[in-house]
Amino acid sequence: MSSDFESYEQDFAVLTAEITGRIGKVPKLVGDEKQQMVANVEKQLEEARELLEQMELEVREIPPQSRGMYSSRMRSYKQEMGKLEADFKRSRIAYSDEVRNELLGDDGNSSENQRAHLLDNTERLERSSRRLEAGYQIAVETEQIGQEMLENLSHDREKIQRARERLRETDANLGKSSRILTGMLRRIIQNRILIVVLAVIIIFTTVMAIYFSVRGR
Repeated sequence: MSSDFESYEQDFAVLTAEITGRIGKVPKLVGDEKQQMVANVEKQLEEARELLEQMELEVREIPPQSRGMYSSRMRSYKQEMGKLEADFKRSRIAYSDEVRNELLGDDGNSSENQRAHLLDNTERLERSSRRLEAGYQIAVETEQIGQEMLENLSHDREKIQRARERLRETDANLGKSSRILTGMLRRIIQNRILIVVLAVIIIFTTVMAIYFSVRGR
């Protein structure tokens, strides 16, 4: 289950990095280009929200003893999502301010706004880069854990196979022992029957001998 969460996590990191880059371009565009960029960002923000919802569903399926770490990461991603939405809103407002300043001829303030936006965009790109690095590190760690689990499963499989072989050998030995015991019991019964028959013959012979002896007198 946690592997699905980490997959969504990586997708979220890549998507938010793209959103950050596009938000930085919004104040510099005009007309149809600006409208298209705004529409693209809005669509990607919606995709990011859907990813967060999927991640929340995955966290709910994680056992309670392991859920704390993922819940903490979810809070961080929600905060990042809120910041992206706020940055997007500011970028659209900043666009309006720049147009107004150009119409009023306030070039000094426009330059300052542009420098501020460039600094903000740089910070956002750095944060996105850090998220991508963190996502990559998580992917590497997940791969290592997966390899260790596969190795453990392979060892367990070998142990189970050896145990099955020992059970087969034990079952075969038990079968042989059962057949030997059955043969011994059969021979014992046959011997007892033979002894009873001999005893009957002896008794009958003795009785007949006594009978003829008495009759002869």
